[in-house]
Amino acid sequence: MGLNIEEKKAIVSDMHEVFLNSQAVVAAEYSGLTVSQMTKLRNEARTLGLTVRVTKNTLAKLAVVGTEHECLRDDLVGPLILIISKDDPGAGARLVKEFAIENEQLVAKAIAFAGESRPGADINLLASMPTLDEARAKLLSVLNGPGTALVRLMKEPSGLLVRVLVAKSQKPE
Repeated sequence: MGLNIEEKKAIVSDMHEVFLNSQAVVAAEYSGLTVSQMTKLRNEARTLGLTVRVTKNTLAKLAVVGTEHECLRDDLVGPLILIISKDDPGAGARLVKEFAIENEQLVAKAIAFAGESRPGADINLLASMPTLDEARAKLLSVLNGPGTALVRLMKEPSGLLVRVLVAKSQKPE
C-alpha cells in the first residue's frame, strides 16, 4: 500500500528540515547491498552523527527545494541512499569511501557541498577535508609558529653572551 498525500507531505517536510541544517550530502547507489551490510552502514553513520535516508527521489527532489543542496536535484535518479552530514561536511564522504572498499556495491553518484553539486568521482575532495578538531589544530600551529620563533630569536643573544663569558672565564691567562 502506498503513502497517502499527508504522509508524503510529512516526509518532505522532515527531510527539508534535515537538508536545511546540513553541510553536505552524498548520494550513493546501494543496489546489491544485503540487509546486514545496510544495517552496518547505518550503524556506522549513526556513530558519526550522520543522517541516512532512503526515500523516493520525487520526495527528495521536493525536499531539497529552497536549501543549499538544491543543486543535487538533477542527480537524484535511480535507487539512492542519501548520507547527510550535519556537523562535519567530510564525514559522510569518508564513510562512503571507506565502506565502498569492502562493499563494491556502494557507489557514490553525487555530492553536494556549499551549494555546488559534484560527481561521485570527486568524493576524495570532500573525504580529504580535515575534521573540525584537525582544522583547529592546524590553525593553532600556524598561529603559534611566529611566537615560538620570536622567543627563540630573543633568547639567542643572551645565550651567546653567556657562552662567551663562560669560555672567557675557563680560558687560562
